[in-house]
Amino acid sequence: MYSNIMIPVDLRHTDHLDKALSVAADIAKLYGAKLHIVGVVQAAPSEVARTPAQYAEKLAAYAADRSQKFGVIFKPHAEIGHDPSIDLDDVLKRAANAIGIDLIVMASHVPGVAEHFFASNAGRLASHATVSVFVVR
Repeated sequence: MYSNIMIPVDLRHTDHLDKALSVAADIAKLYGAKLHIVGVVQAAPSEVARTPAQYAEKLAAYAADRSQKFGVIFKPHAEIGHDPSIDLDDVLKRAANAIGIDLIVMASHVPGVAEHFFASNAGRLASHATVSVFVVR
């Protein structure tokens, strides 16, 4: 049913990602799907990495660590966005199309007051993606 599963990650919040990674790993094992961790970074230095290359190294290390923990292979993909706070959804949709993704498994957060006025990243992506999006809370 699914052959390529994408899990968007934010390396600033890795403590909130394991449930989504576990769900994605279980689905991948069930269907024999490949797993793709996608992180979006800007070209300017951030608190996670000073350069996109350094971010890609950190993402690869994170993917290797999670691969060992969950007993599957997570392939890392570092994507560059102009400003991830603005173009995150567009960058993720482009990455999904380029990789051939047919399911996105995405971590969410408990909605607060702001979500009544502005959609969450997961909500926006689910509304605009051309593939199924599984939001894990």
